[in-house]
Amino acid sequence: MTVTMFKGKLHRLTVTEADLYYEGSITLDRELMEAAHLLPYERVQVLNVNAGTRLETYTIPAKAGSRTVCLNGPAARLVAPGDQVIVIAYADMSVEEAATFRPRVVLVDAENNPTQVLDLDGADVSDPHQPAVTNAIDRSDLWAPTLGRSASGRGRKGGRGRRSAW
Repeated sequence: MTVTMFKGKLHRLTVTEADLYYEGSITLDRELMEAAHLLPYERVQVLNVNAGTRLETYTIPAKAGSRTVCLNGPAARLVAPGDQVIVIAYADMSVEEAATFRPRVVLVDAENNPTQVLDLDGADVSDPHQPAVTNAIDRSDLWAPTLGRSASGRGRKGGRGRRSAW
């Protein structure tokens, strides 16, 4: 048996563009996608915090560091630049895999810059406005091309934080 589990999300991104005449999808900054373990062309749900709408589409990577969040095609009718959205991906896995899997959450500021990268642990949440967290990951170790990742896969600070195969 497999179950569908929450895999990763970008939490409260600010929409920078909406392009009605582009052929479908959501265009996202590649660095943000990598931080949340989202793959190019992966199916995602997009939740519009302002309008209360949900839609499904797929990701297209934008230039790393651009902080682009652009809804394309028909989805552009469901958002406006300045709206806050949550982008969520799911994964099918065995019950055994699900028991130890830790989803990734990336929190951002108003300019879509990551402020926290979290792996959730399934613990009870005492504050309903903060996810249950195993550990915060030092985000300076996330993007190898800009930070000189060594062949061992560890960054300058010794690879602090939990990594997964995603």
